[in-house]
Amino acid sequence: MTLISRIAALAGRWFALLVLLAGAVGLFLPEQTAPLAEYTSVFLAVIMFGMGLTLRPADFGVVLTHPKAALTGILCQYTVMPLLAWGIAHALDLPPMLIVGMILVGAAPGGTASNVIVYLARGDVALSVAMTSVSTVLAPLLTPLLVLALAGRTLEVPAGDMFGSILQVVLAPVLAGLALRTFADRWITPVLPVLPLVSVGGIVLVVAGIVGANAEDVMATGALVALAVVLHNGIGFALGYLVGRIGGLSEAGRRAISVEVGMQNSGLAAALATTYFSPLAALPGALFSVWHNVSGALVASFWARRAPGGEDAVPAEQEQN
Repeated sequence: MTLISRIAALAGRWFALLVLLAGAVGLFLPEQTAPLAEYTSVFLAVIMFGMGLTLRPADFGVVLTHPKAALTGILCQYTVMPLLAWGIAHALDLPPMLIVGMILVGAAPGGTASNVIVYLARGDVALSVAMTSVSTVLAPLLTPLLVLALAGRTLEVPAGDMFGSILQVVLAPVLAGLALRTFADRWITPVLPVLPLVSVGGIVLVVAGIVGANAEDVMATGALVALAVVLHNGIGFALGYLVGRIGGLSEAGRRAISVEVGMQNSGLAAALATTYFSPLAALPGALFSVWHNVSGALVASFWARRAPGGEDAVPAEQEQN
């Protein structure tokens, strides 16, 4: 177990590089990696189960004890990113399938790696975990509705079927992991150090498969989609921080909201795109999976050298209402 834990720690440390390598392997070995795209939903369900194992019921407590910070972040998550995705995709005049792919990324809940990035960025980890958890629980309802509202005029959006898929591949595995952690904690706690290996492995396989299935499209339109993804992610970071500042949150809280808004569950976006639209629609999700881990690491490195100072350093769980 010690060796596996060390491998898991290394995988977590070099997550961004591993995802980049997965994208490169998918691009140069498309025939070997493309079949992996068919199992995107399976990989995502395993990742979400692992996420559930890391949660406790108390992680949802921030929403009740400090509703201002949590609700500000969750509202920002489900407004800023979907609208940004729609605006950027149309501004760059992307094809319809790439537009819906961008909107799927924007309408997804917070990314599974965001909590680690917030921790490294010296942000409010409790707020980050609460935002990821609650946005994931809300995803079966809000993600299909947002996609329908923003992409329904462009393509037929099977919102009802998407609701069922998100229940199966996101919410059910998370709740199963949460229940197992709650009722069998003494058996689960020893394996928690290994879980990063599960998440990293799942995302690596998703990225390799999606890029492999879209190798020709990556070569033809990859630069334009990459620009859209970088803008989406970067502006999301900035607006998340700005909303936190306008809302009067602590510096640690602003950092948490910035990361939670900027980093999306792009694996879910890719899975839904592959299932209900086309492999091309999954391309923004795959590229976002690569880029937001790189940008997240850069953001964490920047903030890690700048401790929140003064009263702004007080995290949400210590603020007085």
